Amino acid sequence: MTASAVSLALLATACGSDKPADKKDEPKGGASSAAAAAPAAKAKTDAELATLLVTQADLSDQLVKQETAAKAAAAPAVQTDKPECKPLAQIQSLQKVGSAAGVARTVTVAKPKEPAANASAEEKLKASLEALQSTATSVSLTSYDGKGAEEAFASLKAAGTACAGGYSVTQEGDTTKIDSVAPGTAVTAGDEALSLTTVMNLDDAGKAKTHIIVVRKGNTLAGFSALSLGGDAVFPKTVVDAQAKKLG
Repeated sequence: MTASAVSLALLATACGSDKPADKKDEPKGGASSAAAAAPAAKAKTDAELATLLVTQADLSDQLVKQETAAKAAAAPAVQTDKPECKPLAQIQSLQKVGSAAGVARTVTVAKPKEPAANASAEEKLKASLEALQSTATSVSLTSYDGKGAEEAFASLKAAGTACAGGYSVTQEGDTTKIDSVAPGTAVTAGDEALSLTTVMNLDDAGKAKTHIIVVRKGNTLAGFSALSLGGDAVFPKTVVDAQAKKLG
């Protein structure tokens, strides 16, 4: 029973009669005891989460490729120069945040605009170059026992503030600099949602805007990381909306 349900139950009891209740009318245990006795949330398994991931059927404007469980398990760990920023690096790298038990992952890429059938060689080349700039969005679902999802979300929200000045991410010996973190495009989904915009330093290739979005629904987190090798990433609205809808 949720805290709000408990409050409503107590309010209904208080308003039900103007006279003190006889002891024989008092319920055994009470609402508070019932809430305390409610079993803790149980994490979904990898297989259960896989059925909740967005698929090609959900996204007409994207190309979708689900990662295999073996590939997901073999993902190399990430390290950050600032410990408080590690949750953000984990979301960007399709890794678990906190005490997640179940996990499922997929990647979507925005479909490029196809050249006309009678397009010239120059037009086809232009279309190919634009395709390289398509936004790729990594999607990860993680599920937790008890309050784990709320705790993981809180750590990501705190990181969004603590890491405003940037941080460095190291994975497999390669280090990437994130110059800044700021609030991103507003997202209204799930029980709570977080949207951040980061600026990634690509050295000689310049800088690129990326997006980190997190949606919590019950004891499950949906994490999104959108980037483009050709410059600034486009906010993945259709991907976020479709995934949030599947979580309920």
